[in-house]
Amino acid sequence: MYTQIAANKRRTLILMAAFVVFLSLLGWIFSRATANSNLVYFFGGFALIYAFISYFASAKIALTMAGAKPIAKKDAPELYRVVENLAITAGLPTPAIYIVNDPAPNAFATGRDPQHAYVAVTSGLLDRLNKDELEGVVAHEMSHIGNYDIRLMAIVIMMVTIIAVLSNMFLRMRFFNDRDNEAAGIFAIIGIIAAVLAPIVGTLLQLAVSRQREYLADASGVQLTRYPEGLEHALEKISADPQTLKHASPSTAHLYICSPFKGKGAQVMRLFSTHPPIEDRIKRLKQMEKTV
Repeated sequence: MYTQIAANKRRTLILMAAFVVFLSLLGWIFSRATANSNLVYFFGGFALIYAFISYFASAKIALTMAGAKPIAKKDAPELYRVVENLAITAGLPTPAIYIVNDPAPNAFATGRDPQHAYVAVTSGLLDRLNKDELEGVVAHEMSHIGNYDIRLMAIVIMMVTIIAVLSNMFLRMRFFNDRDNEAAGIFAIIGIIAAVLAPIVGTLLQLAVSRQREYLADASGVQLTRYPEGLEHALEKISADPQTLKHASPSTAHLYICSPFKGKGAQVMRLFSTHPPIEDRIKRLKQMEKTV
């Protein structure tokens, strides 16, 4: 766990630095392709500002996109008790608690560190799960907070999104202009390749980081509750529910404990899912029952 925490902090810094360098490089390529030298300064400055915003505001943006609302203890006393007890067990500050008014059962955690963390659950989750199952889910999310992967993934999704947006903008630009020469043509081709590959590389990064963190959060959550069956049964119920979250989107799907996409089109989305197969996660939890 401590190795993972250190690794996530290190990866966050490396990712932010790489993002600034990468976007500046894209700006240089695009500026050569369009004969507009101002683009390199625009991309570099934008990268610095966006990295700053991603670090401090990505969690609130994710909560807003999910339709999550803060609640008081009187609104969900059992949920509050579970979160507070598990926070004490994990040695973490109690995160702010949010509710997503949606009948589909699911939950997620976000934030930049344990001192600025948030746990959000859907109303459907509270309706469907018993106390042991709710503890399993919350312990899983508390593990995301303790492992610092909430910061990493919040920043990853912000950066992946903006790279895709900027790349799409470039593909729509008219880059064949007065500089009708061989060099301009070469840089135009390089620019197109960069614009196409950028979102693909970002998505692959998102998939690779997300799947591994789910396995780790499952294992760390069980260490908190000492009851693998709670999380195991919760995953079974959540994955079996046919409802898709109202505010589900590919940009926030990685945050949830289970994929928010269900029903028609779910099989296609599964090919690009940021979550490992539920069957594999449950299999690992069953193996942990023998050691707890």
